[in-house]
Amino acid sequence: MDNVTPQNRLPILSLICTAFGHNYIITRKITNHINEYKCTCCGKEVSNSYSGNFELLTRKQREVNECLSSFFKKKKRLSIH
Repeated sequence: MDNVTPQNRLPILSLICTAFGHNYIITRKITNHINEYKCTCCGKEVSNSYSGNFELLTRKQREVNECLSSFFKKKKRLSIH
């Protein structure tokens, strides 16, 4: 099983997110439809899955997003010319 990104926040902050929900901000745009997000309160990192749901951002998911981002940038660059 892949390791989840370590979280250096206080455990009490994760209780706040459990009670009121996460406050995600976009940290990285992969494609037009896929982004990486991070909770400003507890530091939890997630990404869009291909079905549109949130998934925990594991090492494997980061590698997939990196390859997808590279492919998307190349495709976008070639379509302009």
